[in-house]
Amino acid sequence: MPILIQFLIGLLFGVGLVIAGMSDPAKVLNFLDVTAMATGGWDGSLAFVMAGAILVTFFGFRVVLKRKTPLFGSSFHLPTKLGIDTRILLGPAIFGIGWGLAGICPGPAFTTLGVGSAKGALFIIAMLVGMVGTRWIITRPASPILPMASNKSAI
Repeated sequence: MPILIQFLIGLLFGVGLVIAGMSDPAKVLNFLDVTAMATGGWDGSLAFVMAGAILVTFFGFRVVLKRKTPLFGSSFHLPTKLGIDTRILLGPAIFGIGWGLAGICPGPAFTTLGVGSAKGALFIIAMLVGMVGTRWIITRPASPILPMASNKSAI
């Protein structure tokens, strides 16, 4: 039964992304193009989607974390690292550059598969290659050409 509930939650999330327009790369790129404000071509509607997500997360975390355990697990998996390092800065920067170039981010990319988008499929393949490559870089043994990463914590 938990898997069915989790599926329905994911389905609701995906439908919300589609309704909000987050799965339309053109809409996302029109939001990211702040230079279009001068010409009236900027689409700021996704700011409301993001603000809604931030509000739900802000209050949702406070309610959920009052529980001793999550509904579908034995413990919460929360970050333990508090400092800001290169990975914390570099990861979001790469994410933002990819989002700006493609107009697709990981969650909505999966919704594009439902409509048979080749661009979405290519994005997901590139994202998975990047994830595997990053894990390889972080966990590989040291070599004379590429020194071992100083932070070998799990991604």
